[in-house]
This record gives sequence, C-alpha cells and structure tokens, in this order.
Amino acid sequence: MTPQPGGCLCGALRYEVTAPPVRVTFCHCRFCQRATGAPYFMEPIFEEEAFTFTAGTPRLYEHRSEGSGKMILAHFCETCGTKLVYTFERFPGLLGIFGGTFDDPDWIKWDGENAKHIFLQTALAGTVLPSGVPTYIRHATTNDGVPEEATIFDHPHPVALGGNS
Repeated sequence: MTPQPGGCLCGALRYEVTAPPVRVTFCHCRFCQRATGAPYFMEPIFEEEAFTFTAGTPRLYEHRSEGSGKMILAHFCETCGTKLVYTFERFPGLLGIFGGTFDDPDWIKWDGENAKHIFLQTALAGTVLPSGVPTYIRHATTNDGVPEEATIFDHPHPVALGGNS
C-alpha cells in the first residue's frame, strides 16, 4: 500500500500509516463529542507498527474512560492544539487516528465488514446511521472482552431524542 500521510493544522506534527485500518469506529460517546467538537468521532484503528510520526513530537493528555475505566492518551500538537492520535490502555498495540487529519481522508474505505458505530446511548438526536453497519448502545465488547450484540439497520436510521434508536 502507498503510505498515507497526515498532520496537524500548523504542520508541526506529521505522520504516515503504511497499512489499511484494522477497523473503523464511529464513536458517539460524550468524551469523543467533546474531544472533536462534533456529533461523533470517525476513528480508523491501526496496528501501532503501521504508524509513524514523521515530523515533530506530540504532547500527551491522559484521560480515564468513563466506559471502561482504562486510560486513553490523546496525542496533540502543542502549537495549534490539533488532536491526531489516541492510544488506549484497553487495546495495547492499537491506535486510533483522527480521520480528518489525513491529507486525503477519502482513502479510508469502510463498510459493514470493517466499521461500527458505538455509544448510541449518547448519540445526538437526528444523527443518521448507515444501513448495513453494526451499531451498539455502548461499546462493542464488555470490559472483559465479551462481544455485545449488534443492531444492523436495513435502511439509513435516524437516532431519536436521547440516543434511542
């Protein structure tokens, strides 16, 4: 695969990935809403060895997840404040990239085979979920790794008030 580059707003931090994502998560939790300033976070997940910072050194912000109780580390630019990467105590060896920070975010392909929407309990009313993609009220697995049951809609599905789908 052709390496895919990305970076922060000011250009002080640059990175590249050398493999496709292992999955693409669309997270609707309050932490991701606050961290992105958006209704949800589009987060392609990569194996750590497929990722490299090619310029600059990020600052780190540590946050304890309300969902799992585990630490999340946000890697960000100290100059412009752009968040680029999350690493997770819960998922060692993996990292999530802020999808919009790729130079060409359209290179990321996702569908019902590699993507999921999580934390619909806090999804904003009016958010439209795509058909054919697994969705979860909370996380896709319990803290001890047991898979949760997914809901897959046949048609695009608007989220009702209060995150009820």
